[in-house]
Amino acid sequence: MTSERRAVIECTGLLRVFESASGRVQAVRGVDLTIESGRTAAVVGPSGSGKTSLLRMIGGLDEPSAGDVLIDGVNLARLSRSARRRMRARLIANVHQRPTDNLLPHLTALDQVVRVAHRRSSGLSESLRILDQLGLGDRAHHLPGQMSGGEQQRLAFARGAVGGPAVIVADEPTAELDTSSTDRVLDAIERLSEEGITVLTATHDPRVLSRVDEVIMLRDGSVASVTDSGTELAVIDHAGRIQLPPEVREHFPNRRARISWDAEQRIFTVEEP
Repeated sequence: MTSERRAVIECTGLLRVFESASGRVQAVRGVDLTIESGRTAAVVGPSGSGKTSLLRMIGGLDEPSAGDVLIDGVNLARLSRSARRRMRARLIANVHQRPTDNLLPHLTALDQVVRVAHRRSSGLSESLRILDQLGLGDRAHHLPGQMSGGEQQRLAFARGAVGGPAVIVADEPTAELDTSSTDRVLDAIERLSEEGITVLTATHDPRVLSRVDEVIMLRDGSVASVTDSGTELAVIDHAGRIQLPPEVREHFPNRRARISWDAEQRIFTVEEP
């Protein structure tokens, strides 16, 4: 297990705006987020909260309307499209919801992984090692069509992990899997995090939430709270604004509060004005 912890995903003031027939829609609103190496994190929230938009920007697939996205120190938001594509190939792997969308149907499991390994200056031995690590050593010469959905999804993570990228971004990776397959995929994610790879998912699956290090709650495109090791934490953004948990906010209908800070006890007090 890696002992070094460093910020691998850093989002500051992240904004994503779409134009629609009814006007401008802010899918992501000023998100600040930091996730360290080797951590597993899940983004949750109701439909329309901005989960997919946030993951696509962190995964280097979409360009932010404003703000910064740093992956292992590289600011994707400041790169040209071609430079971002090259950085994405080196630093990031994206795993899609449907297992078949991640794989080429005419290539064996080993060929799928070797194809990515070569782009990351790795090779056959590393490809075999990662397949074996994710429980697919005996499936190396099988085509995707000869594998179960869970095996295909673990193969997608093997492709993503070979050559040691900084981040794997997965949008609902267990949505189409049964309980047994989900458990094996989550086992694979834990093994990859032990190697220092940061894994970020969007999910509605409580089985995933019970196995990750932190849960990031989005509401209306903003980070409402972060739960770390079972403790829900309010979020302070780069401008000093505090996002209170929903059950606390409901006690302040006027959206005004008096905040005091006890430096000796290191305690914030939030009161009605």
